[in-house]
Amino acid sequence: MNANWSEQSYFAALDWAKDHHDVIVVDRVGTIVADFRFPHTASGWEEFSQKMQPFGHCPLTIETSAGMAVDQLLQRGFPLYPLNPLAAKEYCKRKAPSGNKTDRQDAWAFADALRTDGHTWRLLRPQDEATATLRLLCRDEIALIEHRTALVNQLQATLGEYYPLALGSFEDWAKPFAWAFVRTFPTPAALAKAGKRKWESFLHVHKLWRTETAPERLATWARGQQLNASPAVLSAKSLLALSLVNVLEALQRQIQEYRRRITEAFAQHPDHDIFGSLPGAKQTLAPRLLSLIGAVREVYPDADSLMCQAGVSPVGYQSGRICKARVRFLCDHFLRHTVHLWVDQSRKTCDWAQIYYQAKRDKGHSHASALRCLGKRWLKVLWRMWQNHTAYEESKHLKAIEQHGSFVWKSLQNQILNSTPAGE
Repeated sequence: MNANWSEQSYFAALDWAKDHHDVIVVDRVGTIVADFRFPHTASGWEEFSQKMQPFGHCPLTIETSAGMAVDQLLQRGFPLYPLNPLAAKEYCKRKAPSGNKTDRQDAWAFADALRTDGHTWRLLRPQDEATATLRLLCRDEIALIEHRTALVNQLQATLGEYYPLALGSFEDWAKPFAWAFVRTFPTPAALAKAGKRKWESFLHVHKLWRTETAPERLATWARGQQLNASPAVLSAKSLLALSLVNVLEALQRQIQEYRRRITEAFAQHPDHDIFGSLPGAKQTLAPRLLSLIGAVREVYPDADSLMCQAGVSPVGYQSGRICKARVRFLCDHFLRHTVHLWVDQSRKTCDWAQIYYQAKRDKGHSHASALRCLGKRWLKVLWRMWQNHTAYEESKHLKAIEQHGSFVWKSLQNQILNSTPAGE
């Protein structure tokens, strides 16, 4: 809550677009005192700065928290209050129940909403350069991985049309060795012509030789593909498959470059030791967690705010005699997915995490629900570490749960006793 909100003289809103932006400024009673549009150019932003001079660095709202417009506003020192798109839609309906919509009208609705409700909104706090760089690198890496997933799906669909033998040879088509197989043996005929020695060589070169799987793979390739596509389909689809392989291999090299840059940026970050000490996070998830949570401690004044942003805290619903909870979907989905992966990996290295997870499963929770519950436990620990600038220590955490009399500690002690041989 911003207790000094009534002392503000002006409130502004910017409705952004690709090539222009609309600005509305209202005073403390809601009267429009400025109304203009400017182009998204260097001269346009200079015009914006000049026209906003009479109002100083007044609070300003915008329907996004990232992008060039946000960057320009932050550079000019405006306190920004990002508006959630769903809330923005409702504020626009409040001003125009008829459904009438214009960019100017949206800006007016946002500015007036900032005036009346902005004292409860969260201020966008810019991150330091190290955190901002790491955040952008991690988000772009995720975008490239999503693009790779789309290409892998397209490659699998293509192989299904002319080369099901290759499609059934590997389970994980996001791995480079699967693409190398298509490049080495692009058609069923090429695979049959290569022969057993080249098949064995391929498995050894790509470190795929396993005594339990190699004989079965070789036998499958020796039998060959029984159902073959027509020559026209074979010619066209094999070319598409090789084209997709070329794109995937180039994309994989860029993802590896991103991973190298992220590792370097993470190692140099002041909070490296905090996030690097998290069990299960390792070198992939720890930088993502740091980049998403950030380095500004005021963004999350308590653990509950972090848990809500990560989507692990449920949303309550109460009306009359109805009182229930449901999964929180409105959150930072990047952070939610990263926390999900992290807490799942933590079960492999922390006995207490596995015990807590299994207890939830035994109570009837699904896998995802149990991980959300475990995520709440972990985020409470992480928030305290983050606020105190301390690394994770297993012994310290176990001592804390012992002092609280947690069932996890009792289960852990029973597990130790049951694993101790008789007579020791």
